[in-house]
Amino acid sequence: MEEHTLPHQHGEHGEHLIQHIPDTEKFQIVASIFKQLSDTTRIRIFWILCHCEECVINISALMDMSSPAVAHHLRLLKSSGLVETRREGKETYYKASSSEKAQSLHHMIEQMMDISCVSEK
Repeated sequence: MEEHTLPHQHGEHGEHLIQHIPDTEKFQIVASIFKQLSDTTRIRIFWILCHCEECVINISALMDMSSPAVAHHLRLLKSSGLVETRREGKETYYKASSSEKAQSLHHMIEQMMDISCVSEK
């Protein structure tokens, strides 16, 4: 990391912080994930997949959307690492990734919407 000094000295916090700022690439990863979640449809699909594993046809029915439109959103969510797939015969099933990032986003979404996690019965 390049050595920087702040033009105004207001104590040691700024100098300490500047030594620990992550690289721009790390922030780009976060921005890319939030970009995926900037679309209401993708947030809804992601939320559904946090609670169950489903195929495109069922997700389409839940979303009241065409299968190609849902497949487009699923591709974007998968490419960002928020969704993973499993094949069984000709059918592909989707679910939220078990990664810490995906699980954290799931909890954050529910906290922001002030709802509790749907319990599976």
